[in-house]
Amino acid sequence: MEITYKRASTEDELIQILELQKKNAVDAISATEKNNEGFVTVVHSYEILKQMNDACQHIIAKDDDLVVGYALVMLTEFRDEISILSAMFETAAELLGDKNYLAMGQICIAKEYRKQGIFRGIYNFYKKELQNEFDCLLTEVATDNVRSLNAHLNVGFKVLKTQVSNGISWELISWDWE
Repeated sequence: MEITYKRASTEDELIQILELQKKNAVDAISATEKNNEGFVTVVHSYEILKQMNDACQHIIAKDDDLVVGYALVMLTEFRDEISILSAMFETAAELLGDKNYLAMGQICIAKEYRKQGIFRGIYNFYKKELQNEFDCLLTEVATDNVRSLNAHLNVGFKVLKTQVSNGISWELISWDWE
């Protein structure tokens, strides 16, 4: 197994991202798995995923031709496309001021590939690819997604604020690249 990191560039890679997303959606896994392994909150349509990718390609980890992990790239121009993220963008405008930031729309690693450094590898590649264009990377993690929150903090994200939107408590976090 040799994991490679790249930008998503094919329809097949986008479809594989959606398949991985659906397998790890909060409503597709057990409560135990949710607590132990983490989860994704949003399931994107192919159309919005492709529009986001066309604007700035997503980051993926591959094992040969198989997408085994991804981190979505979400430019601020997509702030109104996914309603659950609206509060994050509103708060970001207050907290980040004039920083040129982008949002990490979601990260997920296939279950059988976890605990192998791929999460960190994806974020290292993300930073390498985009740090010359942006000052920082913003995302939010559901407060009850403890595994994901801890993994983000270990990579270098810092908690900016805890906020509740749509009945969910979120940790708004940022990774400063300056």
